[in-house]
Amino acid sequence: MARAQERVDVTLVLVSLLGAVGCVVRYLMEYALRRHHPTIRPWATVAANTLGCLVAGYAAYRLIGASDAHLRSIVITGFCGGLTTFSSAFAIPMILQREHRLVYSVTLMATTPLLCTGAFLLGTVFAR
Repeated sequence: MARAQERVDVTLVLVSLLGAVGCVVRYLMEYALRRHHPTIRPWATVAANTLGCLVAGYAAYRLIGASDAHLRSIVITGFCGGLTTFSSAFAIPMILQREHRLVYSVTLMATTPLLCTGAFLLGTVFAR
């Protein structure tokens, strides 16, 4: 029993650490994009969500055994959870809509889930 608790404790620490790494990767993507291509468009958010879904798709398909449950939590909940931000992905189109950019807002709302679904499926293909 104590060994199982230790594994849960280690998993919690690793989920937290990889969540922080995911957040830093997302920030660096945003910084690099804005530095080289100043724009109000949230392309870094779309890219981070797409990349996170690609990694999650790969991990979900590749790490299917019971012994991989902790590793799956570390990768998907930790890293991908820190990297992706669907709250921002859907909040930004609302902000754009309020700024009277309806076409752009609707385009983001339609393309983000499609890109992320496609990336997730592609991740499962890479895992095979």
